[in-house]
Amino acid sequence: MTANHQNITALVTGANGYIASWLVKYLLEQGFTVHATVRDKTNQNKVSHLQTLIDEHPGKLTLFNADLFNNGDFDASMEGCEFVFHTASPFIIRGLNDPQAELIDPALKGTRNVLESANRTHSVKRVILTSSVVAIYGDYIDMQSTEKGIFTEAHWNTTSSINHQPYSYSKTLAEQEAIKIHAAQSRWDMVTVNPGLVLGPSLAKASDSTSLSTMLELMDGTLRTGAPELRFPLVDVRDVAIAHINAATTAKAQGRHVLVAGSQSMLEMANTIRKKYGSKYGVPRWQVPKPIVWLVGPFMGITRDFVANNVGHAIEFDNQRARKKLSVEFRPIAETVHDHAEQIIADGLV
Repeated sequence: MTANHQNITALVTGANGYIASWLVKYLLEQGFTVHATVRDKTNQNKVSHLQTLIDEHPGKLTLFNADLFNNGDFDASMEGCEFVFHTASPFIIRGLNDPQAELIDPALKGTRNVLESANRTHSVKRVILTSSVVAIYGDYIDMQSTEKGIFTEAHWNTTSSINHQPYSYSKTLAEQEAIKIHAAQSRWDMVTVNPGLVLGPSLAKASDSTSLSTMLELMDGTLRTGAPELRFPLVDVRDVAIAHINAATTAKAQGRHVLVAGSQSMLEMANTIRKKYGSKYGVPRWQVPKPIVWLVGPFMGITRDFVANNVGHAIEFDNQRARKKLSVEFRPIAETVHDHAEQIIADGLV
C-alpha cells in the first residue's frame, strides 16, 4: 500500500478489535493521523498492540476512552476527523444471557451515538460502517428464495429476531438505523462494508474474538469426533481492513459491499490445516450427520431451529461489487486459514 494521506485524520471506533486493529495499522502505514477509541486506554491487556503502533508512528496515533452507551463520548475523538470508521459492536454468538442488553442495545445505541457525534462534527465528510453479511441473510435456507440463488447487497435479513439469531438481528437493526440517520442529513456520506466470517492473524495475542474461536475449535480437539456440515462465507481480516480504507478514499463509493472471498465447510477448513500439520492437532476428519447435530445441538448451545435452517445448506455471495467499486482483491482462503493456524500455534493456544 503506497498511498499517502499525511493531511487526513480518521477516527476508528473500537480500535482494539480484531478488524479495527489491522485498520489502524494500515491507516498509519498510508500516512493518516488516527484517533482511536477504546473502552479503557489504561488496560494494557487490551491495548498493548496499539501502544506498539504508537511507538512505531510517533505523533500519528492517539487513544481516547469512549463508551457506546454514553452520549457525547465520541465528540472529542472525532474532532478534526474527515473519516469515521465505526467498527465497534459486540460480536457474541453463544452463551448469551440477555440478547437485548448484550447485543441489541450496544449495537443500536452505539450507532446512534457515533452518528450523532458525526452530525455535530463539521470536519466529518464520510462514515464507513462495519456491518456484516448477517444483515443480508438470517439463515442459509433463505438463499433458496433469492432470484438467482445467491446473496447480494440487495438482500436484507428478514428472518432473525431477538429469539432467533439475535446477533444477526442486532447487526441488521444497527445498519438500518445508520441508514436512517444518514438520510436525515446531507453533510456527510456513508459507505457500508458487509464482511463474512472474518479469519486470519490477529495483531493482539490470544484475541477473544468470536471469529478466532471458530478456528480454535477446529484445532483444539473440541470437534475431534467430527464437524457439522456447516459452511461459512469467509474473508481475510487484512482484506477487510483494506476494503475499509478503499471505502473511505474512493470518491464515488456508496452503499453496501459484500466482503466474502468464498464459502467453505468446517471440514474443508480442517483439511487445509491437516495438509500442513498432519494429525498433530485435534482437527476433525469426519462430518457429523445432520440428525445427530440436531439431537446434540441444544447441549452445545446450538438451537434446533439453527440446525434445521443452516446445517447442510449451501451459502454463496456475489462479491463483484466490492471487487469493482472498492478494488478489493481477496486472497485465497487457504492462505488465510494457514496464517490463522500459525498464529494459534505461535500463541500457544493448542
